[in-house]
Amino acid sequence: MAVTYMTEEGLQKLKAELHELETVERPRVIAAIAEAREKGDLSENAEYDAAKEAQGALETKIAQLKLRLMEARVLDATDIKTDEVQILTKVHVRQKNNGMEKTFQLVTEGEANLAEGKISVTTPIAKGLMGKKVGEIAQVKVPAGIIEFEILEISL
Repeated sequence: MAVTYMTEEGLQKLKAELHELETVERPRVIAAIAEAREKGDLSENAEYDAAKEAQGALETKIAQLKLRLMEARVLDATDIKTDEVQILTKVHVRQKNNGMEKTFQLVTEGEANLAEGKISVTTPIAKGLMGKKVGEIAQVKVPAGIIEFEILEISL
């Protein structure tokens, strides 16, 4: 069993998604199958085939979410230190080549959301920032080359 670390917020989102799939989507797909069945010959019924395919995809997704929940371990924010960049910390950086400043929060893969500034610890930028302290320079290898980030602040 592979352990997946996440925040309490991430765990709640996962539970809400599973609940939605089981209580809203599953009944909707079952109703679509029943409706397609009523249309007669199943051997040439494209609606029935599509509904059954949707059911298979839905059940697979539900099973995957249940597995992720079983493997989930909640990270306790009180155990996180801000003396160096690590998972759950927010890191304010300045790009050395253009002076642009950004703030990233390092999160688990399932919680990543670039629009919210949350990047997965598995990304090249996060890997390059991990373990760095305020004032240090992180050299991050990306497809376009090497980007240097100066660590300005680390917080929760």
